[in-house]
Amino acid sequence: MERDILAEVNHPFIVKLHYAFQTEGKLYLILDFLRGGDLFTRLSKEKSHKMHREEICCPWKTLRQRTLPQTPVELWTCRRPLFPTLCQADGTEGWLLVMFTEEDVKFYLAELALALDHLHGLGIIYRDLKPENILLDEEGHIKITDFGLSKEAIDHDKRAYSFCGTIEYMAPEVVNRRGHTQSADWWSFGVLMFEMLTGSLPFQGKDRKETMALILKAKLGMPQFLSTEAQSLLRALFKRNPCNRLGAGIDGVEEIKRHPFFITIDWNKLYRKEIKPPFKPAVGRPEDTFHFDPEFTARTPTDSPGVPPSANAHHLFRGFSFVASSLVQEPSQQDPHKATVHPIVQQLHGNNIHFTDGYEIKEDIGVGSYSVCKRCVHKATDAEYAVKIIDKSKRDPSEEIEILLRYGQHPNIITLKDVYDDGKSVYLVMELMRGGELLDRILRQRCFSEREASDVLCTITKTMDYLHSQGVVHRDLKPSNILYMDESGNPESIRICDFGFAKQLRAENGLLMTPCYTANFVAPEVLKRQGYDAACDIWSLGILLYTMLAGFTPFANGPDDTPEDILARIGSGKYALSGGNWDSISDAAKVLGIEPRTSCVLSTWSTPSSASPVSALFDPLQQDVVSKMLHVDPHQRLTAVQVLKHPWVVNREYLSQNQLSRQDVHLVKGAMAATYFALNRTPQAPRLEPVLSSSLAQRRGMKRLTSTRL
Repeated sequence: MERDILAEVNHPFIVKLHYAFQTEGKLYLILDFLRGGDLFTRLSKEKSHKMHREEICCPWKTLRQRTLPQTPVELWTCRRPLFPTLCQADGTEGWLLVMFTEEDVKFYLAELALALDHLHGLGIIYRDLKPENILLDEEGHIKITDFGLSKEAIDHDKRAYSFCGTIEYMAPEVVNRRGHTQSADWWSFGVLMFEMLTGSLPFQGKDRKETMALILKAKLGMPQFLSTEAQSLLRALFKRNPCNRLGAGIDGVEEIKRHPFFITIDWNKLYRKEIKPPFKPAVGRPEDTFHFDPEFTARTPTDSPGVPPSANAHHLFRGFSFVASSLVQEPSQQDPHKATVHPIVQQLHGNNIHFTDGYEIKEDIGVGSYSVCKRCVHKATDAEYAVKIIDKSKRDPSEEIEILLRYGQHPNIITLKDVYDDGKSVYLVMELMRGGELLDRILRQRCFSEREASDVLCTITKTMDYLHSQGVVHRDLKPSNILYMDESGNPESIRICDFGFAKQLRAENGLLMTPCYTANFVAPEVLKRQGYDAACDIWSLGILLYTMLAGFTPFANGPDDTPEDILARIGSGKYALSGGNWDSISDAAKVLGIEPRTSCVLSTWSTPSSASPVSALFDPLQQDVVSKMLHVDPHQRLTAVQVLKHPWVVNREYLSQNQLSRQDVHLVKGAMAATYFALNRTPQAPRLEPVLSSSLAQRRGMKRLTSTRL
């Protein structure tokens, strides 16, 4: 039965069956390994602290130490669940205080409701809903598991009569054995909600018999510290008449979705896993089990109990073997030399993974080290897109695909439309950027002002602030990766592109250790092979801002600069902030970082009056956005949030709209190309001489050292 159910279901919040097979005397189910552990174990590790036994007698003192409401009145009128669960941690003097907010509970219950609705739609009653059967994946989303007690082929007109489940979570109709339907799962859903919000079970006696009696007859004690919406939902779920229970009607789960408790949930985004979970488990190696309770992992593995075989038991398991459809390939299509197809492509297209079936490839747009970008046309709609074709033998595109799928809906991040994989190359279908590269447009624009530069910086920095808040660093934020969606030149049409070097931060200290960099837009610590984080992106933005304002790059004068000179300038962090456009740029945009600071006249302000309240905002400590974005020390560099709060950005409407002068476009781009070459060139491989030619070997050859045996 469990095998049949697992083979039938396919839902993001239900554990997936990959294989099922049998040997003589044993049956095997190969399921997802969810390294986040079970829900309660994970949350207790994240949101707990040690208590001593004497503190248990004085809970108000303990709560005050956790900066919670200071009086019993405040506690019981607070709209956040604060009731503690005390559970012995190690059998000694240590205890754990576990707390759950209503927002946390709302998220997990919403995902759970979608999973139960999927089962009910297939005529399945789950019948064993409890915290131990709710697991967390690596991102923090739930998956329900253990279908050993589930019942198939049950619709609204049929009932099951088995007495099964965990007593404390059983519905009254299961306890009295008068027959139950899928409505029983919604009672268990309410028990789980009550336990997560209060830390205790709603009906629990001193033994099994008393617990069943409480479930059948006891009045529910509703904690008044819960919000009115939470109390309303609990009362609607704890209806002893299953026909009156929320979720039991014709509308099913829609009744629960419409309840005010879930009013803030976007159910479509939730299903697509676009809502950030309350906790993201810190996972390590694939085999790590530290998120599971040691009580279980320390046990010796044993077989699950089974029904004693009958004389014709071999007939029962015919057809038991199973392979998930995503792992099946037609024999005629199998190629032993073919690379593995990306799993996301399998989810989107199944076996239909040929890009040319749906799109017609046109001319090149750009060529990179690991990929080529071409214009393409969708055959069915004639819509034009850009396709990035990545050679899988040179680079794994998984991280880029994952980031684009998660964050590509941001208005200033390029949108990933489709993904294909032919085994050798991955095809990323994206928006077609008709406005061209940011720097090209700026350098060719007749009139580009300081105010426009601030507008552009604000748009890009807001986007990077969003990515950094999600733990994503771009690491290749050069002008050719910042494009305009259309010809309007409006900063809102800017798109951040090419996440080929982007990473999602996973280390506890937030640092990335993989050296990758591009041209003029690389931080000094990357050159020195040090760890780096989101400060690298701010450095790149500083280079971009410098080029927009000055009309030339800070570390290369032209295409004839040698790589050694360029690298030396980048490593030193020295650049000019005087002469040319800099003499007319507001002090708020710069600081004379090489020479001693000198006073500058705010000659570029639209309201130049010395009495202007705006000019008073720019004290000497704030007149340094370029300098602090290009600071050699990443710890002293501005963050994205600090850049957005800088007066030069906040008060940009007062900045000058006078045209800034430009160097020749080809000269500027040549200088950048020279910088790219300096940083991307392959160092000359050292020539290895025979070992005996080394001076050390020659010295040892003159007097051979002998070993001493002790």
